[in-house]
Amino acid sequence: MAEASSVNVGSGCEERGPEGLSPEPLPPGTTISRVKLLDTMVDTFLQKLIAAGSYQRFTDCYKRFYQLQPEMTQRIYDKFITQLQTSIREEISEIKAEGNLEAVLNALDTIVEEGKDRKEPAWRPSGIPEKDLRSTMMPYFLQQRDALQRRVQRQEAENRQLADAVLAGRKQLEELQLQGQARQQAWQALHRKQKELVAVLKEPE
Repeated sequence: MAEASSVNVGSGCEERGPEGLSPEPLPPGTTISRVKLLDTMVDTFLQKLIAAGSYQRFTDCYKRFYQLQPEMTQRIYDKFITQLQTSIREEISEIKAEGNLEAVLNALDTIVEEGKDRKEPAWRPSGIPEKDLRSTMMPYFLQQRDALQRRVQRQEAENRQLADAVLAGRKQLEELQLQGQARQQAWQALHRKQKELVAVLKEPE
């Protein structure tokens, strides 16, 4: 297993919080679970985000309102930051739940731990990573392609049915128009005959 796949502390890369202070160093070689690492990254991101959007910058953007209502400005800022943190955490939680990230990351940690004592290469049926990846992912992509094709076929069938229904409606409308025209012509002919008959009856004997 490649060394880059393990998550170790003490590799020379230290993370600093918004105050610029480094966390307490852990013994070299200490392994941190990927779930915990992800949570730490989220916390660090939120800390840096809050530091970037400091209250001073907030008041600079709304200076006139701050001068008129400093206490209200502080309450608005506090509520904004709280809602922002909550929104980001909820969004990340939804992403973790949808992707089942905790189970995947824990499984990855297990694989890494089990592979530490192995001397032979990790899963490589052919020894060529690109070929192995294709052989693993291709069935999934083919399955997705078939599903999309079926969906497209269903949609095309629905579109054809709608087109047929529209054509049938147009044809029915044309027939109704022809029937209306025929009735109008018949009524006009009848009206003319009535007028002629009335004229004949009015003629003196």
